[in-house]
Amino acid sequence: MEIVAKQKLSHKILNYVLLIILTVVVLGPFLIGLWTSLLPTMDIAKGNFLSLHISLTNYVDAFTQTPILQYLGNSLWISIVTTIAQLIFCSMSAYAFVFLKFKGRKVLFILFLATMMLPFEAEIIPNFMTIKAMGLLNTYSAMIVPFLTSAFGTFMLRQSFMQMPDELKEAADIEGLGHFQFYWKIVMPYNRISLITLGAYSFLGAWNQYLWPMLTTFSNAFRPVQNGLRQLQSEETFNDWGMIQATAAIVVIPTLIVLFVGQHYFKSGMNEGAVK
Repeated sequence: MEIVAKQKLSHKILNYVLLIILTVVVLGPFLIGLWTSLLPTMDIAKGNFLSLHISLTNYVDAFTQTPILQYLGNSLWISIVTTIAQLIFCSMSAYAFVFLKFKGRKVLFILFLATMMLPFEAEIIPNFMTIKAMGLLNTYSAMIVPFLTSAFGTFMLRQSFMQMPDELKEAADIEGLGHFQFYWKIVMPYNRISLITLGAYSFLGAWNQYLWPMLTTFSNAFRPVQNGLRQLQSEETFNDWGMIQATAAIVVIPTLIVLFVGQHYFKSGMNEGAVK
């Protein structure tokens, strides 16, 4: 028994050591960046990262000397509209593939999934030409329209909708509920966890967009925060790295909020499911 207890203790210690190492690897760069954002630029330039001359000056400069609020507002608007659109259109298309019986449904779904195999880089040129022809360059629409829906979101929600008990649809038919009523009153609430997951995924995807906005925006009025952050760096003049790091830390805050809120609702939904 003593040998078994020692083996369990050694196994537990090994697990904790591995978890600590993984935590340092994952959080290390973020914590270093956060610490650097509090240091004066001269200390950073000298490589004096252990300096204790910490202050919030870089954050004050980021808000007063850069259009960071404009960038944040642009990204927030783009991300929210994109997320809402994907939740609506992906859930509707998933509902159609699960609850509507029509000819060629399986073939159409296979073709729908085939678009997931195409990398976004392969779609850039036709998308750019389409947006240009529509006169949408350097507008919010240029960064929203190509992402109003996604094959991944439809696939994920379709799999979730297929797990619903058949009795729910039969009861809805008996009660005389139409497709839209069944979709809105039963399907959407029942699959809340999947919708929250897709919403968080869509928001983070839109927030972290870099290549597409770089090609379609030319002014700070519509430039999102990821591209705006790049504008703060220059190859010809001295970079205020402290302020740049502070701006990068500010940019991360909305994504952390989305992750924490999504995790909270996900756990709540799981607990409700366990109780049921």
